[in-house]
Amino acid sequence: MNLTREQALHCVEVFHDYFDKFDRIDEYMRDQKLNALSELPVALPGCGPEEDLFSDFNVSPMDMEFEIVELEPDRWQLYLDITSSHINSSSPGRNVKLAVLEKTTGKFVGFIRIGSPTIMMKPRNVLLDCVITNETETTKSFNKAAAMGFVIVPAQPFGFNYLGGKLLAAICCSHEVREKLNAKYNMNLCLFETTSLYGSSKTVSQYDGMKPFLRFGGITESDFLPMMHGKPYDDLKDYVEKINGGSFVPEDASSRKLKIINTIISMTKSALKPHKEDYDRFVSIVNKAKSLTEKKRYYHCSYGVKNYKDIVLGKTQNIIKDENYDKHNLSYIVEWWKKKAENRYQSLKTEGRLRTEQEVWTGDKKIDIIR
Repeated sequence: MNLTREQALHCVEVFHDYFDKFDRIDEYMRDQKLNALSELPVALPGCGPEEDLFSDFNVSPMDMEFEIVELEPDRWQLYLDITSSHINSSSPGRNVKLAVLEKTTGKFVGFIRIGSPTIMMKPRNVLLDCVITNETETTKSFNKAAAMGFVIVPAQPFGFNYLGGKLLAAICCSHEVREKLNAKYNMNLCLFETTSLYGSSKTVSQYDGMKPFLRFGGITESDFLPMMHGKPYDDLKDYVEKINGGSFVPEDASSRKLKIINTIISMTKSALKPHKEDYDRFVSIVNKAKSLTEKKRYYHCSYGVKNYKDIVLGKTQNIIKDENYDKHNLSYIVEWWKKKAENRYQSLKTEGRLRTEQEVWTGDKKIDIIR
């Protein structure tokens, strides 16, 4: 399928109008989130899902107890939608969606989604001294032994007041969560991974200072275009499909939206190559949009398995425990967190900075924390 110059220039203007208004990734994320809020169901005052989120900030972390629970998918997603600043969608492959319940109040403090790991990850390749791709002999053993945290989102201001992000991340590194994935997917999980929401624009991450549970493993590469959402995307797709006489990417294709955008970019470049000024302008628009994405910090956890690299690479299935293995039990993790959270909580109270107003994306208030 080919585009004429005029058709390609129309696509150029769509990309320009959509991405030109963003100078930073947080601006892009906020815009996407606010657009998505219109799709959320409207609840009566006092009856919304936010009523189930932690909100009693007179409770000391030393008095808290936690339970890891699985919820109905729609309910879990609704809680996440009002909590996270990111637009979170499930990816193909494994998906375990968890909620963390604070038992003394009966309220949820955060949400977790663990899924199949991203295949291409340069820091992991360095860690394992092996390049993992879909075609390598180690792919099968890698997929059976590795998982990635895509959602690690505390309710706010539980996260701010009590270091809630560290609690959730540490729970991902617990044997209790590991055993859930092993049982559900017949895994031998010994490598957990996640990346920071921000990378190059921030000097710190909620995952810093979490040894022995999470360890920093380097910086990811970043050379992709942020997704286009909403009416601009729908109109652009419909425009090109009308030219083509129908869909140009199979309906059942994986990552279909990404493939549609990449195909339109490729067709636009091809149509404008004979016209250097137009072509260069479009390339600059795409490069500016790519600059919104960031190189992120990569973190990993071995669950206290000493020979996790050999298991990931398929050399053995037998676990050898290291000295930190028992520290990954949930009871130890909660006690580790309580000490840090109590210090944070008392400091905020002393300084008068404790936040007591619930922060949810309901559309009627400005959310200051991007999370």
